[in-house]
Amino acid sequence: MKSKKPYSPLLRKSEPYFWIMPSIILMFIFIVIPIGYVFYMSVSEISKAGLIKGFAGLANFKKVLGSAKFALVLKNTVVWTVAVVVLSTVLGFILALLLNNAFKGRKIARAIVVFPWATTLVIQASAWKFIIDTDYGALNTLLKSLGIISANINWTPTPEAFFAWEIACGIFVTIPFVCFTALSGLQSIDSSYYEAAVVDGASYWDKLFKITIPLVKPSLTVATVLNIIYVFNSFPIVWTITKGDPASRTDTLVTYLYKLAFYNGKQGEAAAVSVIGFLILLVCASVYMVSTLKKGDE
Repeated sequence: MKSKKPYSPLLRKSEPYFWIMPSIILMFIFIVIPIGYVFYMSVSEISKAGLIKGFAGLANFKKVLGSAKFALVLKNTVVWTVAVVVLSTVLGFILALLLNNAFKGRKIARAIVVFPWATTLVIQASAWKFIIDTDYGALNTLLKSLGIISANINWTPTPEAFFAWEIACGIFVTIPFVCFTALSGLQSIDSSYYEAAVVDGASYWDKLFKITIPLVKPSLTVATVLNIIYVFNSFPIVWTITKGDPASRTDTLVTYLYKLAFYNGKQGEAAAVSVIGFLILLVCASVYMVSTLKKGDE
């Protein structure tokens, strides 16, 4: 019986690239090319029909950056992202600590927590919009039935109040992701660490800050970075509740560029806003990667 010939060294080295080539091709088609086209649109003069007329240089960026509305939208985006990510991370971690304990009905509790994450954002935002409605909202109806209020309350008297409710909705739908990411990290911690800490007389807070948080930190870091990307680019919540109105005072970059492109026919400026958002996220991701590599070297 003849033995099979062994792979040649060249074939053995190139084999992994053949396996990953389909993924690389798909990424190039669906990610690299669209991103490159958006960059091309951002430096082009585009008609309202979407036809590229010619090279415009940085004119689109100058129009966007020179607009007072853009400064407001950028501020809203930063507030929206920071508030949702920070508060959902803190609350999600606390909830993960609770669900990590053994108690009766824990599986049911975990299933309930996952519901907001499993439901589409449009449905969640529509439910919140119904809850806070002044005339027929569920919140006013509940408070009146309990005798807490006698007349309907306007929960959204100002754009800032509307924006605060959107942030609350964003936090609510983001908590489950953070919770289960942190929970997976908590369940991977060896119980021997806590047993040794108890022997040494450590308190609950000592165990939390010296064992739990350091060991869960990698999971929380990944969840935070992904959250920044997801929340920064989130569209359905703001669009469903307010559409960025009134006068773009509740707009974020994503809803603002959508209006520029499809309501105002300014596709070049919309592409410029998209590039600015891409660069902001790129900087955040780069800072994260550099800090992670430095910690790995140490």
